[in-house]
Amino acid sequence: MVLAEVARSYHAVITYKELAQEIQQRTGIRTKALLQNWVGSVLGAVVREAHRRGDPPLTALVVRGHDGMVGDGYKEVLKVAGEPPVEDVLEREQHAAEARLRCYRHFGATLPVEGGVPALAPKYQALVERRRKRTEKPSPVCGTCFMQLPSTGVCDSCG
Repeated sequence: MVLAEVARSYHAVITYKELAQEIQQRTGIRTKALLQNWVGSVLGAVVREAHRRGDPPLTALVVRGHDGMVGDGYKEVLKVAGEPPVEDVLEREQHAAEARLRCYRHFGATLPVEGGVPALAPKYQALVERRRKRTEKPSPVCGTCFMQLPSTGVCDSCG
């Protein structure tokens, strides 16, 4: 199974597109249908089967290619587990990060000595860090009129 293989590598994730390509290659079943029209039902079945077996939610390993976040279908993981929905994006990503760590542990990934830590998908983590850097550094302000200074550092109002 593709997702169990991904889970054997600590902090590994797979995009929806990569997963779809692997599914089609391994099964020999091809489709011209748009990815979003069929992959959700496949992942829904994976969520239910993993829950039935007592496995962690493997679908937490699947992220969108453009931003590294789990998709809206992640709600199914929470629903099947009997957990309330998580509307906050960062909270949902943190939940998925913890689920991924459970996957890595369960499927035998080589973990650091301390047992590993939950981690956001690399692409989403980079986005979070960029946003954090922007908000950490306040823009310089003119000491006279208290307006934000332009990139030149010289106040347009006070000269």
